[in-house]
Amino acid sequence: MTAQPQRPAFGSLLSSHMAVASFRDGVWGAAEVKPVAPIELSPAAHVLHYSSTCFEGFKAFRRADGSIHVFRMDRHIARMRQSARQLVLPEPDAVQLKDMVRAVIDRCREAVPEAPGALYLRPILFGTTANIGAAATPASEASLLVLASPVWDYFSGGMKPLRILVDDQNTRSAAQMGMVKTGGNYAAAMGPTLAARAKYQADQVLFCPGGEVQETGAANFLLIRPGEVLTRSLDSSFLHGVTRDSLLTLARDNGYAVAERIFDVKEMLEWVKAGEAALSGTAAVLAGVGTLIHAGTEYRVGSGEVGPVTRALRAQLVAIQQGEAADRHGWLEAV
Repeated sequence: MTAQPQRPAFGSLLSSHMAVASFRDGVWGAAEVKPVAPIELSPAAHVLHYSSTCFEGFKAFRRADGSIHVFRMDRHIARMRQSARQLVLPEPDAVQLKDMVRAVIDRCREAVPEAPGALYLRPILFGTTANIGAAATPASEASLLVLASPVWDYFSGGMKPLRILVDDQNTRSAAQMGMVKTGGNYAAAMGPTLAARAKYQADQVLFCPGGEVQETGAANFLLIRPGEVLTRSLDSSFLHGVTRDSLLTLARDNGYAVAERIFDVKEMLEWVKAGEAALSGTAAVLAGVGTLIHAGTEYRVGSGEVGPVTRALRAQLVAIQQGEAADRHGWLEAV
């Protein structure tokens, strides 16, 4: 049997070109597409001192006929504009940002992998005002970049059940900033996640401040069983995932009872005795949880394997993304 080639780690390989635009004197300048290369930045840049940055992540898919379609680009652009407002950064123009994404895809069209791969799109916005005394002053200058990265099947070795540490003491981020897709939130979760990996061999930490189930450091959390899905209701304390929204929409289409409300660790542990749990996000789509670790005790989730409802729901969304099932909600845009 011929060995499969080793694929680069998710996000580690960039395509050849990126799109760049700058905000100066109150307006966004024209964008240009240029080869990916280091960027010049003042050591006094606002982003380096005051973390004025946000980003997005979504995918473009190549179909069997060679056409390329982007999944829910408008929703991701709207979320990035919201993040910019929360961080008091110059808000990207939606039309310009969409044109930048399309231009990068067009220039890197040959780099879009065939299914089950995709081209991962990463717009990033950051403050460039050179002023180390601007702790209480928003950036008046900024850069907007769109990067692209060919990625392959996240579960190329097969879906494996995740081990999740339940942390009912700490928060992932400041309550008013959880809905912002900013690097600081991911940095805040990294220490607890690495500590959980070292002590419990956990893959992620599920933050449940005050005992209320929220999300992990990099994904939304869902409880699943036949005909039913439960997840935390939206507020400013955690990310409003586009994949989460897509999965809940499909669950409703399937006739599932979908509940979005506050629930606690006790209810979660009762649910998983016979039900399923999963993490949702752009990279993995939906990843099943096999074990929850709480207060030093391990709790098996269902059978301990990735559950059948989780697998079916993920397969349904992936089929739409790859053009193998009808896109009834108009989520895909041809480029």
